[in-house]
Amino acid sequence: MQNITPAQLSEWANVHAARQPVLLDVREGWECQTASVSLANLELVHMPMQSIPARLDELDTARPIACLCHHGGRSMQVAAFLAQHGYEVINVAGGIHAWATQVDPSIPVY
Repeated sequence: MQNITPAQLSEWANVHAARQPVLLDVREGWECQTASVSLANLELVHMPMQSIPARLDELDTARPIACLCHHGGRSMQVAAFLAQHGYEVINVAGGIHAWATQVDPSIPVY
């Protein structure tokens, strides 16, 4: 499973822009309300980790997916699950916490 840092995500999105990449946020709803991110060339999709198996058909296997959570653990598990089901997927190492500390300090840390 490939990991990238939050700082590398923008470049990854640009490389895959023609295929409409997805930033899959697997955190719970309250977490997304507390802190969220957005990037050009990435469609933000929120699916809590536990809902992924039941909602798998909502994700397009032709679109690259970057998985995001709070610190990177849940997103790594989801990324591995998606890879086993034929998705092109990467994990955002360190999650939104790393994003707040490395890329955008205006994002709340929780």
